Amino acid sequence: MTSQDLEKLPYRENVGIMLINDQNMVFVGQRLDNYQDAWQMPQGGIDSGENAEDAAFRELEEETGIVKNLAQIEAVSKDWITYDLPTELISKLWKGRYRGQKQKWFLMRFRGSNKQVNIETSHPEFADWKWVVVSELEENIVEFKKAVYRQVIKEFKSHF
Repeated sequence: MTSQDLEKLPYRENVGIMLINDQNMVFVGQRLDNYQDAWQMPQGGIDSGENAEDAAFRELEEETGIVKNLAQIEAVSKDWITYDLPTELISKLWKGRYRGQKQKWFLMRFRGSNKQVNIETSHPEFADWKWVVVSELEENIVEFKKAVYRQVIKEFKSHF
């Protein structure tokens, strides 16, 4: 696939969740797939007919077990934030239909306890999870998502 072909591919609509606790630490999960050394904040696609906010709460529950009444939205990204997948991943993800993702990010405050986090969901995405300080967030992320995380941190920094 040429670079011109890649540029013609659309972005997949997606949501991302920066979940922070009372100490302003950020939830990250260790990926179960090929990037097991990588950690990320919860994220996922927007289903047909679903709005971004509903998708964010659904993805949060699907990936962390955290139900809607345990998280409160504090901010939403002003714009969609895009990233391109590495070329070698495009054909492996989403049947090669997308060049990457455009994400609407939600900053949510966790109002529960660690006992209410359960990554052993019906379709687990994470092998482990932890809270990290914001300044350590980027060092654990796969390279192609670092710019997105920098942008999310910059946009939400007044909240933590």
